[in-house]
Amino acid sequence: MTTLRQLEYLVTVVDTGSFTKAAELLHVTQPALSHQIRALERSAGGPLLERLPRNIRLTSTGRAMLPHARAALADAQRAACAARQAAGLEVGELQIATLYSITLGILPAALRRWRRHHPDVGIRLYEHRHTDELVEAMNAGEADLAIGPEPADWTGVVHPLGSEEFVVVVAADDPAASGETISLQALADRAWVHYAPTHGLAAVLDRACAQAGFEPFVAVRTEQTAAAPALATAGLGPALVPDNILPASFDGRILRLDPPVRRQLTAYTRGEPDPLAAAFIASLS
Repeated sequence: MTTLRQLEYLVTVVDTGSFTKAAELLHVTQPALSHQIRALERSAGGPLLERLPRNIRLTSTGRAMLPHARAALADAQRAACAARQAAGLEVGELQIATLYSITLGILPAALRRWRRHHPDVGIRLYEHRHTDELVEAMNAGEADLAIGPEPADWTGVVHPLGSEEFVVVVAADDPAASGETISLQALADRAWVHYAPTHGLAAVLDRACAQAGFEPFVAVRTEQTAAAPALATAGLGPALVPDNILPASFDGRILRLDPPVRRQLTAYTRGEPDPLAAAFIASLS
């Protein structure tokens, strides 16, 4: 029968890339670790790891098992935490997975409200670049809830949070800065402050421009959400950013889009949210 300890051994070997390092980290002998991995492989019906001269590699069976092993360990950790809370031995911790742009946007105000009412509850943030990464992490059991765009084909619980609007940021002396609104088509011949291909907002910009009938030229790409408006303000080109990440005052110009570009946001969990997660979701509404 598969045990949590065996799953912990598998995850640690994969994360360290070495039986020797994993044994040291787990405070067990290497033969004992190897014995438990072999027992897990017998339960799984085949090899999970390929032993190479310098490291280890997951087999296809191992790759299939690994996310479930991580999820089981995360759920066990949360179960132990809940038990300690019930016994009065530990205050709560809420684990939230989200995107970098949302950490800059809607989360600060929500976390400020949360801390006023729940000062003893710790917050652990897991931040991701792309919606696909966020969904994958949640499926692997990374956090209690996720906050991000609505995931496709999600089998858990999804709570709509409304939409966020995107605006265009340009330098104060940019030719487009004379008005308050602009269409994306009017910027079709401009070179843009774009995002790295692995960044989720790159897809948002590309999709919005495609709907407007053009492919954006690229002046510069950035990995950092907060860098895009700064680079646009410096005159490198227009940037498309969520309006909720912008400070109350800064040197650039903000142009509303006509027609608007919006993204629907949600909070979602693998099953029914626990009381802490449910309370946080309520605070977002």
